[in-house]
Amino acid sequence: MNLNIGNHKILNCQNMNKTIRYLQKNGLKHTWYAARERIEEKRKTIYAYEQPIPSVLEQQREEGHHLPYHFSIIVPAYETQETFLRELIDSVRAQSYEKWELLIADASVSGRVEAVVASYQEKEKRIRYLKLEENKGISENTNAGIMAAQGDYIGLLDHDDVLTPDALYEMAIAIYAGEQRGKTPVLLYSDEDKMETGSAKEKDGNAAYRFFAPNRKNKFNLDLILSNNYICHFMVTEASLMKRLKLRKGYDGAQDYDFVLRVVDGLLSASPSASVSMQGREEQIVHVPKVLYHWRCHELSTANNTASKAYAYEAGKTALEDFYRKRRWKVKVAHALHLGFYRTEYASDIFRIRQDIGIIGGRVLDRHNRIKTGIYDEEGTRLYQGLHKEYSGGSTHTASLMQDCRAVDIRCIRVRDELRPVFAQIVGIAYREIGERKLADVSGISCDEEGYRKLSMELGAAAAAMGYLVVWDPQITVRQD
Repeated sequence: MNLNIGNHKILNCQNMNKTIRYLQKNGLKHTWYAARERIEEKRKTIYAYEQPIPSVLEQQREEGHHLPYHFSIIVPAYETQETFLRELIDSVRAQSYEKWELLIADASVSGRVEAVVASYQEKEKRIRYLKLEENKGISENTNAGIMAAQGDYIGLLDHDDVLTPDALYEMAIAIYAGEQRGKTPVLLYSDEDKMETGSAKEKDGNAAYRFFAPNRKNKFNLDLILSNNYICHFMVTEASLMKRLKLRKGYDGAQDYDFVLRVVDGLLSASPSASVSMQGREEQIVHVPKVLYHWRCHELSTANNTASKAYAYEAGKTALEDFYRKRRWKVKVAHALHLGFYRTEYASDIFRIRQDIGIIGGRVLDRHNRIKTGIYDEEGTRLYQGLHKEYSGGSTHTASLMQDCRAVDIRCIRVRDELRPVFAQIVGIAYREIGERKLADVSGISCDEEGYRKLSMELGAAAAAMGYLVVWDPQITVRQD
């Protein structure tokens, strides 16, 4: 059964199954709002992936000759369908940046993967085949490829996904730009989308693909990565770092998340001051704001069925708990409403546990239960303005997650002791807390929305200048009609 609204497939058997699982986990109220938000999102989203034109790719190819970086693309394979594997290999061979090797670590019992790879190797010497003696799981299989890699940077590619033709070029340019700033990147990641086979055919007779669900990611954000592995695909890491850390077998299903958290922990540990979170080091984790990775959807894929790897979400929770244990931050980690997303609760006052946080704030709702203000970006834009309080912010659910930001609204805010004199100087009144949530009392201030925005931005800038993070927590909420 299918139900279409306009050009959007709103209800089918698969979506119905997802809804039933969500209902069982979260109850009727949350299911109603989640379903309504997803329908609204599908109606509003207009997306078409556009591949770079041949002349642009040729220019990238010429520029790439002057860059020194070599990439190793690691693919752990297991009985991969021939069509999927050929499309993966073709996508790597189509790269405009030509300094790469493709390592396929094959744990298959049959010879299907080896036969496909062999059909390429005579004409493509950059493809290497590594036969694994046994299937030790995704992490150990990938590690075999990692340790055999010869490149300067290592990228991970799932055996049924594909890269865009400019993927390695964009990574190489980003590495070069970082080096010019004096900050050599250790980890880079891009935006991504999903792909599935369409009903139409291309002119050459091959299957056409529908690209959808673009994931436009944030730049590195400490508290956001502690809520969800938004980095995901396409991720490229400095080879020496990846070979040292490797993937951990005990975290299969969330091995990428565990790896990213260990990279972050290493950068935090290398910070010169315990009071500064990632000051001067966040530029070593680089976001490339372009779709460079197509995540294939089919019956068995995680992209298409989040319940197909429910164990992965437990592994993610365990990886996050391990990160906190090494940081010695006393917290409790819980699954959020949506699979693969987590909520961190601090055992005591957050300012005591997190010396890097200077300000924490939440949402200001209007009388219609919509977000009036709360979180500001670098330009002073109110993020999520107008969003219903029960909505999560779309498929990435960022509106429901703790995250670092430029500023939070002073009408729903807490400030650590060291910043209270600054608060008084900027806001014009002495800092004092009221209510059970100990929020700042700003009843003595009278200004319009622009005035509140200006004061909030000034306070956020002052906190950043002193080396502190500003954190938005959407579970802290006040109402202002």
